[in-house]
Amino acid sequence: MNLKRPSAAGLIPTPLSRVYSGMNSLHRKLAVLAIGAFGLAALSGCSSDPRPLTLAPHVDPDRYAGRWYVIANIPYFAESGNVGSFFDIAFLPDGKLTDIYSAHPKDFSTPVKTFTMNGYIVPDTGNARWRESPFWPLYMSYLILYVDPSYETALVGYPGRGYGWIFARQPVIDDATYQSLLGRMKDEGYDTGKFRRVPQTPAQIGGPGFQ
Repeated sequence: MNLKRPSAAGLIPTPLSRVYSGMNSLHRKLAVLAIGAFGLAALSGCSSDPRPLTLAPHVDPDRYAGRWYVIANIPYFAESGNVGSFFDIAFLPDGKLTDIYSAHPKDFSTPVKTFTMNGYIVPDTGNARWRESPFWPLYMSYLILYVDPSYETALVGYPGRGYGWIFARQPVIDDATYQSLLGRMKDEGYDTGKFRRVPQTPAQIGGPGFQ
């Protein structure tokens, strides 16, 4: 799939008349809901910190590829209330990538649901800035702020700090590691009080600090 490479950060402006002309009524509704929800969430969740987010100096795509469990995030409409969530990331030729999200809605007894993001690595960013799209013409920025030397934990941010994720290769991490990662987010200007942990085991559902 050939993806158009927009140059602006965050969501890109697109003439909606051209977009709508190629959509059926269901796709039009989904597009309006998705763009509206992301726009409102970004406006309501943006930080007052004017500093740009600091990207990881270099990310090795081969080592970053694979499964990342969502340890915590700033809840938003697409992931809020989900449990056992993770992303599977694969890199394709020419810097393109796929990012597949999987999760159980509400509890572990429900069937897993997925959605796929397609995107690319922005050149000359140390492989730390990506652009991803759930469907054309909606593009979003994926900013890798930190990955530990062993590629066992990672932090991902978004322009404006309205969204943020804490990832790990294992579904459960110790509290000291979690607090250390949360501290790095705070150093980047995030309001860490907005983060909620994502249950990765049934016993974690309803626990303090969890969604």
